[in-house]
Amino acid sequence: MTAKRVPPAQLAPQLRDAITRLNRRVRQARPVGDLTVTQLSALTSLKLAGALTPRELADVERVQPPTMTKIVAKLEERGLVQRTPHPTDGRQVILAATEGGRSVLEQFERARNSWLADRLAALTEEERDTLRRAAEILQGIARA
Repeated sequence: MTAKRVPPAQLAPQLRDAITRLNRRVRQARPVGDLTVTQLSALTSLKLAGALTPRELADVERVQPPTMTKIVAKLEERGLVQRTPHPTDGRQVILAATEGGRSVLEQFERARNSWLADRLAALTEEERDTLRRAAEILQGIARA
C-alpha cells in the first residue's frame, strides 16, 4: 500500500484541528469537580515548575497578572496552592502546588488517561502503533 502524499500546507490544518478536538475531548474527561480549565492549567504549571512567582505563572499561562491573581485566589481558597515569601525579594511571593493540589491533578490525570485508554483499546494493534509513532513525532515538533 502506497502512502498518500499530502503537502505540509494541507496537512497542517487537518492535524491542528484533530489535535485541538482531541485535546478538548480529553480535557472534558475529568472527575466531577468545579475547577475550571484555567485553574487546572495554572495548577499543572505550578506542579511542573515546582514554584513560580505570580508574574512568572501569568507569563507561563499567557494571561494578564490581574487575571492570574483571581485564579490563584480561587486555588488558594481550596488549599490547592500555597504562598511563601520570596527568598530574596520581600515584595514578591512564591506560589507552589500543595499536596492537595498535586492529589487533585493526579485524579484528573487518571480520569483523562482512562478515557483515552478506553478509546485506544477499541483500535487495532496497527492503529495503536501508528499513533505511538505519531506521538513521538508530535513530541519532537512540540520541543522544536
